[in-house]
Amino acid sequence: MPRIPAVPMERAGHLTRLLYRVTRRRYGAVPEPFAVSAHHPRILLASGLHELMAERATRVLPPSVADLAVYRVAVRMNCSWCIDFGTMLQKHRGLDIERLKHIDDYAESSLFTRQERLAIAYADAMTETPVSVTDEQMAELEREFGRAGVVELTYLIGLENARSRTNSALGITDQGFTSGEACAVPLPTTGDVNEARA
Repeated sequence: MPRIPAVPMERAGHLTRLLYRVTRRRYGAVPEPFAVSAHHPRILLASGLHELMAERATRVLPPSVADLAVYRVAVRMNCSWCIDFGTMLQKHRGLDIERLKHIDDYAESSLFTRQERLAIAYADAMTETPVSVTDEQMAELEREFGRAGVVELTYLIGLENARSRTNSALGITDQGFTSGEACAVPLPTTGDVNEARA
């Protein structure tokens, strides 16, 4: 259960209700981070617009490279909501989600391409505290992905660090997107998305 409950539909403003409908249509359920952010409608709107713009702007990297780097951050940060949602997104993109079970072994695994291994290692280096990116690593990434690709990869990894940390602080956990359970989640009516699943 999140530390701050989701805003129920009956207490949501007109714009928030519209956004609930849009996200439910798109994902099969209202994402819990979204419903918790609804306590601050301006932050909710800013976050939603930012996510949409970022999604539309990131087109340089191969989808599997970008998705695996983001997923790796979620794993490193132990954000179960991000892992669940990220797995669902990869599944819907037709990517191999079975190999996600082996992401900790990415450096030696033949399940991951060279580009994917570079991106995952970069996600690891960026997620360390303090950040442990080296000049050599950056040069190799630039040779592989070009400057625009490195900027895109860096941005996506940084964004997922923010998402994962926010969800962890708010106590938001997996919602059942990967298992398909989220498709049965109604819009929040009790202020607690977890109760809606029961």
